[in-house]
Amino acid sequence: MGLNGSQQAPAAAVTAPAAGAIDVHAHAMPLPLLERLAVRGLADLTGVSDGVVRLDPRVSGVGPRAPLPLARSQYDVDVRLSEMDAVGVERHAVSLPPFLFCSTADERRFAADIVAQGNDELAAYVADAPDRLLGLGSVPLGWPEAAGEARRALDDLGLAGIAIGSRGGGRDLDDPVNDDLWALLSERRTFVFLHPSGVPDPHRQADFWLPQLVGYPMETALSVARLVFGRVLERFPLNLCLAHGGGCLPALRGRLDMGWERKDVARTTRVKPSEFTDRLYYDTAVFDPTLLRRLVEDVGAGHVLLGTDHPFELGDRAPLDTVRGLGLDRASTRAILWDNAAGLLGLHVAP
Repeated sequence: MGLNGSQQAPAAAVTAPAAGAIDVHAHAMPLPLLERLAVRGLADLTGVSDGVVRLDPRVSGVGPRAPLPLARSQYDVDVRLSEMDAVGVERHAVSLPPFLFCSTADERRFAADIVAQGNDELAAYVADAPDRLLGLGSVPLGWPEAAGEARRALDDLGLAGIAIGSRGGGRDLDDPVNDDLWALLSERRTFVFLHPSGVPDPHRQADFWLPQLVGYPMETALSVARLVFGRVLERFPLNLCLAHGGGCLPALRGRLDMGWERKDVARTTRVKPSEFTDRLYYDTAVFDPTLLRRLVEDVGAGHVLLGTDHPFELGDRAPLDTVRGLGLDRASTRAILWDNAAGLLGLHVAP
């Protein structure tokens, strides 16, 4: 499978460096995209020099005038590369952050247009360092254009995979409107990165930065549960990786299985939910060595990928130390740091 998620392009000739890694959870906000939004009155860039951007709620999904962090490496490739070098990361699989997904927009053309612009600018951003950066394109989830934009991102823009939110267009991931997207991505065995793009019951999470601290992990568990019980994962075997170690999902495996066994309304699939969640991939961004070690024990080192959430404040600032500190054998450590992601992204995995 090539870098564009199809089976036509050859794998890139890249081998794992002795001290390197691939980070699948890294974000960018290219300045040309923000400037295009500002021209339309959808972005306020007056705080860029202070590391802040404000976006229209139809774009961001958060409150009006909410200050969103904008580290320089989000738009300056040279700064990103220096930060990668400082922590020993060889490659970033870069996606736009969820507040550029237009997940709550209720206008079909509005969402599709901005997502397409985002993919154009992300492709240009990663093209400045093609030997270090890979792009994960976005799609207008919940709208019929999602599959077409995914195809364009992979085939025309040469992006390496697709990043999705946890909802879109007022619809959950198991809504039939998304079936064409799942069919395309499963057929091509495209790497898909799921990042929460909203939170359940936001009114109860208005304080203490709770949307990111609590809401995102809850949202991931809820969206994946719908993928399971809505039979999406049964019908479409996706190469799906979950941000933040799957959020609350790993802790719910037993409860989901119990519901499947005891509640007729939850027995929607031929096999129990954990058989689907065990096939998924999970990043390492859980920020606790005990929890990360348990995640590896639960799903296996072959289903865990390095993810830092770079360059946000709630990110892993010493990712190689995080993984090596688990005390795993050499093969398992290398699998998490490089081989798993390389195989899913179409890069060469050395024997």
